Amino acid sequence: MRVAVLGESAADERALRILAAGVVGTDIELIEGPPLRSRGWPSVRTSLPVVIQHLYYQTDAVGLIAVVDSDGPIVHAPSAIPPCQPDCRMCALRAVAEASMARLSPVPQRPRLQVGIGLAVPAIEAWYCAGLEPRVTEAAWIQGHRAIPPRPPYSKTELKRLAYGTERLSLRDQIAKAEQHARRLAGDLARLRQDFPGGFGSFALELEGWRDTR
Repeated sequence: MRVAVLGESAADERALRILAAGVVGTDIELIEGPPLRSRGWPSVRTSLPVVIQHLYYQTDAVGLIAVVDSDGPIVHAPSAIPPCQPDCRMCALRAVAEASMARLSPVPQRPRLQVGIGLAVPAIEAWYCAGLEPRVTEAAWIQGHRAIPPRPPYSKTELKRLAYGTERLSLRDQIAKAEQHARRLAGDLARLRQDFPGGFGSFALELEGWRDTR
């Protein structure tokens, strides 16, 4: 299955390919999208329409995966009517994707491009901790931010230390660590769904709908 992945770093994208393949149940071949000038949440949101248009008209990609970090306290509520709450980045990206898809003109023999959106709370390194650090979950994150005063149970810096063993490492080493975590988690997707039901569970549910396009 030929798919493009849009994330906040090259390491994220390599790990997401492995996780997505585990959900869909088939190998995923990465397709390069248009080059991005920068990374991060604002860049992913701004670039999404251009990437969708490029993939639909210029490639034979089956789908596009886009995953961003929440950074703050906003967690996606999967059972709510979108937008689930103000400033939910998953709902925002889904709205951008839907608007972009609506502007595409039909192309003969070209099926609809599949789009899967994920939200890592508060960062994708939290996903990498699933099965290793029981205290790192969406529920713990929500509870910490609802306390008065708010008491986040961990920081993004701490998550990097837990996931990589250090706060600073080369991109090459970060990719290797991210892929290692992703391969482990691809065999334990139920844990990811349980610990991160909003950001990963909703994402996985979308990807499961791609199985008929294999």
